[in-house]
Amino acid sequence: TNRALILAALASTPSTLRKPLHSRDSALMIAGLKAIGCGIEELANGDLVVTPAKFYGPASVDVGNAGTVMRFAPPLAGLHAGSVEFDGDEAAKRRPMATTIDSLRALGVSVEQPATSAGRLPFTVSSSGSIRGGELEIDASESSQFVSGLLLAAARFEDGLTLTHRGEHLPSMPHIEMTLECLQKRGVDARQTAEATWRVEPGAIAGGRVVIEPDLSNAGPFLAAAMVAGGSVTIAHWPTSTTQVGDHFESILTQMGATVVRDERGLTLSADGRIRGIDIDLSIGGELAPVVAVLAALAETPSRISGIAHLRGHETDRLAALTAEINRAGGNCRETEDGLAIEPSANLHGCDWLSYEDHRMATAGAIMGLRVPGIRVENIGTTAKTMPEFTQLWAELLGASA
Repeated sequence: TNRALILAALASTPSTLRKPLHSRDSALMIAGLKAIGCGIEELANGDLVVTPAKFYGPASVDVGNAGTVMRFAPPLAGLHAGSVEFDGDEAAKRRPMATTIDSLRALGVSVEQPATSAGRLPFTVSSSGSIRGGELEIDASESSQFVSGLLLAAARFEDGLTLTHRGEHLPSMPHIEMTLECLQKRGVDARQTAEATWRVEPGAIAGGRVVIEPDLSNAGPFLAAAMVAGGSVTIAHWPTSTTQVGDHFESILTQMGATVVRDERGLTLSADGRIRGIDIDLSIGGELAPVVAVLAALAETPSRISGIAHLRGHETDRLAALTAEINRAGGNCRETEDGLAIEPSANLHGCDWLSYEDHRMATAGAIMGLRVPGIRVENIGTTAKTMPEFTQLWAELLGASA
């Protein structure tokens, strides 16, 4: 949804976004785009009509703790004459932003910030209203969002952009593939030209009607519920083909003991409550790690999750948070250099499970509570970041009232 909103704001004609995700993150993006002059109207059915931005700054954008807002919106702001201030939640001010800041400066955009917040929020983007583009090298080891944010705006750069990642590793390649697909569907010539190089040609971004896929990462806790409690869960409208990293839940959860069937109803997962451990590299999509880690803590055999060192810079340090909360509940979890090592435990018990203002930590606690009596998730409301209806849907799944 937030990729679609950025492209709609940069398009040559208005767009209608069908079935967008309504959440705190998307609301922050909408408010931010409105602040810099974009017209956005929500229809009665929840669809969004977006009129491309006409900047009238100066403006201020509250990114909350949304990585997509803090990393996708600044390049867009650089395409408008004037200044835009970016700030956010206290947790957001701890998240890495140096790559976005350094990239904009290398492209000739002024970025000013207090010395005390170097490489973090807050900062102010000031521009003449155009970006020449050309060739740029960055280190996106901490997040693929740094790549996506630049690619999304690059068609509006005078010379387009050839972007190369130079770093030890690049996490979450499916998210970059999603970005390229979003651009291509709007008529932009965007492609991967080498293992860590992408090219976006300059040109118009088409408006029109865009249908948003359901958020498959948000489906993870509900699929996990069937694995923990035993039973069956069907997720309707699961796409037959997608670049979403959540699509990997099918193969991951199958390895952990589930049976998965796709048919006209959607995707159905069935399980008997017995969970196998897993040895997996999750560099393709670290956002799946909280679900996998909690299932691993409830598994009958050991697990190792690797390739997710970048989770230390997400909404919270997810590796430290998952280790702390699994162990607080009597589990046996240990941080490794790039992930987690989890052993079975016979000592699981109830406790207060902290959310760290992180929606995926909150849903991880809800999963744990299906097996371990007495788990109390602190601030389950933080799930509103990407899924405001989580508690209602969870209660319905359990046959309870919210």
